[in-house]
Amino acid sequence: MKSRHLTQRNPDLRRQVQMPGPEIEVLEKSLHDLIHPEDFQPIRNSLQIPEKLRRDRLLTLPVMVAVLLGLVYRKIPGLAEASRVLWTRGLLWVKPLQVSRQALSQRLMQLPVRYFAEIFERVLEHLRSKPVPQSSFLGWSSLQEKFSAIWIADGSTLEELRKRLKIQAGKGTVLAGKMMVLVDLWTHRPVFSWYTPEYVANDKQWVEHLLQKLPTGGLLIFDLGFFKFQWFDQFTDTHKYFVTRQREKTAFKVTKILSIGTHYRDQIIQMGEYRSNPCLHPVRMVSVLWGSTWYHYLTNVLDPTQLSARQVCDLCLVKHMPREPRRGFIRYRRRWRIEDAFSITKRLLGLAYVWVGNRHGMEIQIYSTWIFYAIVNDLCAEVAIAMNQPLERISLEMVFRGLYHFNIFSQQTPDTNVVEFLSTNAKILGILKSQRPIHRQRDVLDALIWGDSDSLS
Repeated sequence: MKSRHLTQRNPDLRRQVQMPGPEIEVLEKSLHDLIHPEDFQPIRNSLQIPEKLRRDRLLTLPVMVAVLLGLVYRKIPGLAEASRVLWTRGLLWVKPLQVSRQALSQRLMQLPVRYFAEIFERVLEHLRSKPVPQSSFLGWSSLQEKFSAIWIADGSTLEELRKRLKIQAGKGTVLAGKMMVLVDLWTHRPVFSWYTPEYVANDKQWVEHLLQKLPTGGLLIFDLGFFKFQWFDQFTDTHKYFVTRQREKTAFKVTKILSIGTHYRDQIIQMGEYRSNPCLHPVRMVSVLWGSTWYHYLTNVLDPTQLSARQVCDLCLVKHMPREPRRGFIRYRRRWRIEDAFSITKRLLGLAYVWVGNRHGMEIQIYSTWIFYAIVNDLCAEVAIAMNQPLERISLEMVFRGLYHFNIFSQQTPDTNVVEFLSTNAKILGILKSQRPIHRQRDVLDALIWGDSDSLS
């Protein structure tokens, strides 16, 4: 009864399937093409691992990478089942190998995280060379030219450690920690990831890391957890840009009105009017009337020709969508959000279930999950290009599920191309997201706010 209550309370903690998923040849080929086992030795050499840690092992780095990626892509419920799969069939490029669950667990707790961070970087570097599908975002092609990068930053608390692990002794309920992720707005690919075992950690602890990673001329979208005057000034000082929400009860004065309409206002403001340490640089506040409530968004892009008021609103609503008080009808403006990436990795790829309860194992699990997420997301991009659809219209979950049906179909028709199969059968596989009445209602409200003038200039 207790487990049922947990499942109903948190959709990420669904009942796990105890049988591993089938081998999918196209996925294994993609993993092998992106992650070459023969490249692991240069990784070890480049990371300057001491000689005493380079002794010969049965569970070498190529074996552990295969095991951990296999845990994700075949949705293997735990290390014990992984040891059985490894014993009977092998995993990816590893031939059948007999090892115990305890050996896998101990190796996972000792394996340097830097290995997987380097593999993660190499996979992303390879994927960056691939074409980017179109986006339904307003003026997306012009924004790509005006900003060197547009990233979304957000943190997510990992789920409760529900197994009987030593880390839980005498502590009651223990969460698995917190991760911070940067995701590219256009491609939906993860860019960087950080982890801390402190699940109550404030998002502001990552502000320096985020600002350092963002290239000059880049734009970062984040939520209220990062609201900090000093950080806003650092963006302006380093010629970088941000878009976020305005925090309630923040004192400011309007210094210039750029444009105004019946449902929106575009103004230059100075924040921290009554504070001893105000925001040193002016910022731009775009206010929009959703239903009967005004919502306010901030950016340090002061030139409307570089980023219009409508685009500021649309960018910020990637992270947040206000509710319409009377009808309860608008929840999220964009159909894709960074929270969707968290939902997919936790619920579909199993990140809600922790393999081992120490920091090393948790970080390695996060990297392994994001590596596989990036590969499936890249397949979604290829499907979007083939269907001539925006990437936001493609369901990553249904693409992943459709690979099972492709695996069965390809056994009868070996020459079938996976992208062609998924795009041709997108309707029956549920790959293309439906346009529902609520989306049309949002478009009507959007037209009401901005009118025919289109505030792009």
